[in-house]
Amino acid sequence: MKYIEIGGIDRACSQLILGTSSFSPDRRALSFKMLDAFVEQGGNTIDTAYLYGQGNAELTLGMWLEERQNRKDMIIISKGGHHFVNKNGLHDGQKKRVNTKDITHDLMISLERLKTDYIDLYLLHRDDPSVPVEILMDMLQDFKNSGHIKAFGVSNWSTERIKEANKYADKKGYNRLLVNSPSFSLAQINEPRWPGTVYVDKTDLKWHKEMNFPLFSWASQASGFFTGRFSLEDKSSKDIVRVYYNDTNWERLRRANELAKQKGTKYKANHIALAFVLNQSFPSCAVIGPQNIEELNSSIQALEIQLTSEEKRWINVDSNIVTNSYKLF
Repeated sequence: MKYIEIGGIDRACSQLILGTSSFSPDRRALSFKMLDAFVEQGGNTIDTAYLYGQGNAELTLGMWLEERQNRKDMIIISKGGHHFVNKNGLHDGQKKRVNTKDITHDLMISLERLKTDYIDLYLLHRDDPSVPVEILMDMLQDFKNSGHIKAFGVSNWSTERIKEANKYADKKGYNRLLVNSPSFSLAQINEPRWPGTVYVDKTDLKWHKEMNFPLFSWASQASGFFTGRFSLEDKSSKDIVRVYYNDTNWERLRRANELAKQKGTKYKANHIALAFVLNQSFPSCAVIGPQNIEELNSSIQALEIQLTSEEKRWINVDSNIVTNSYKLF
């Protein structure tokens, strides 16, 4: 395992972060097995959220922390302020919850579910640009001052809003936003998978490099695009087709497969894609969502791969290539 330092957290974060969105008490045995295996491999940072599994993810993680008695050894990331999800699992972007009342509610419930007094890194799960950053930064600083969180950051915010928030923090003598958690992967999207989600572009990456600002990527493996499960002819997964099917991504997949063969027979394109996210010139972590121990171990293998600047440019394909998305018929 490899690690990065985040200010305000008293231990380094593992570069691979275990996601918990599929965890639930009904899958307790598998969830616990996944958590134990992750820790055995040196992982110490776990990502969850008030939203995940209608609370089941945090409940399951809280059970594990209590049973293993290892809270002090783990770095827990949780998130609040996401808009509601309806009974069909679809995000309702009209019900904005980026406000002090809803986020405070989410944090207090998360602490209760997790059976802990504090969360190491608390992220605002979504943004609402109509809400002044001053209100949100005042709130986050209050959370820190009360001891409920140790450090804070954001997910699905623009870099412009992060800059604005940290400018206000400096003016007030507050702690700054320390982590940005958008989606970042080797694949480039045709459109966001969900309204209001943020995927980094070249301008964002330049800013992260200039500021040496930590990036914790979700969908770091492009929802399985590089696993070999998908093909140009297979349009059964409407979301993956809509978001990731384009000429340039198929070329990226081809090149990732080619580079994997050069790196060693045990590596596949998915290893190269994950290594691309991890091998950045600024602190970069990847949230992974393995469904079994085999997938977890496969993700950990990507840490072995070192990519040169030339290799990263080559597999990422010239940005001037036109991307033609594939429509569903």
